[in-house]
Amino acid sequence: MKFSACTEMVFSGMPIQDSLPLVKKCGCDAFEFWTWGNKDLDSLEKAVKETGLKVAGFGQKRASLVDPDERGLFLANLKETIEVAKRFDCSTLIVTVGDELPGRTRQEQIESITEGLKQSAPLLEKAGITAVVEPLNILVNHKGYFLAMSSEAFDIIDNVGSPNVRVLFDIYHQQITEGNLIANIRANIGKIGHFHVADVPGRNDPGTGEINYYNVFKAIAETGYDKYVGLEYRPLGDKAESLEKFIKTYGVSSLQ
Repeated sequence: MKFSACTEMVFSGMPIQDSLPLVKKCGCDAFEFWTWGNKDLDSLEKAVKETGLKVAGFGQKRASLVDPDERGLFLANLKETIEVAKRFDCSTLIVTVGDELPGRTRQEQIESITEGLKQSAPLLEKAGITAVVEPLNILVNHKGYFLAMSSEAFDIIDNVGSPNVRVLFDIYHQQITEGNLIANIRANIGKIGHFHVADVPGRNDPGTGEINYYNVFKAIAETGYDKYVGLEYRPLGDKAESLEKFIKTYGVSSLQ
C-alpha cells in the first residue's frame, strides 16, 4: 500500500514547498494537495524535483457538476488541470461535484453529474489520467454538499462507464455518513481510485478515534489495491512526528 501526505492538512499553515522536505524525512514518498489554482507552480515544481517526491493527486479549480449551467466551466477547468497534471507527472485528479441545487430533483442533479463526467471521460482517457469523485459527509463538515452516500457515487461511476472515472473513498467521511467501511470497500474496490483517511471524531490522527485502521488497511491490502491512500488528517501533536509515527505504524510490513 502506498501512502500520500495531504500537505494542506498534515502540515497546515506551512507553505507547501516548505513542507515537502519534512514529508520526505518522515518516510513518505508522495504528497497531494487540494487545488493548483492558488499555488506557485514554479516553486512547487522546484521542490518536487529537489525532494524526488511523487505527486499523488490534486484537485482542480471549483465548478459545479450538479449545475448543468456550469458544465462548460467545469470542462474548461479540467482541460487546464490536465495540463498541470502532465507537468507534475500526476495521474489522479480529485473532483468534487458541488452543492445541492434547490428546486431541482435529486435525479436531475445526478443526471447532470453523470453527463458532465461522461463528457470529461474522453479528455481523461486521452491523457491517461483518472478523475476520482469524492463523496463528503454532510452531518459534520459539508452541509449542503450534494453527494454523501458511497452507494450513490458508485452508481454514478457505473453509469459513466469509463475506467478513468472512479470514486475517491474518504474513510473519514464515509464512517460519519454510513459506516460499514470494510464491506463497502471490498464490494466496490474496482471502482475506487483513491482513498483518504482520518479518524472520527475530530478528523485527527488514525488511531485516535473510533475507526480500527489496522483492520481497514489490512482489508484494503488484501484486495490487491495498488494505488495511493491519502493522509488527510489534522495531527494532534507535532506534525512531523505524527506523520513519521503513522508511516512506521501502518507501513506495508505492519499489515502483512
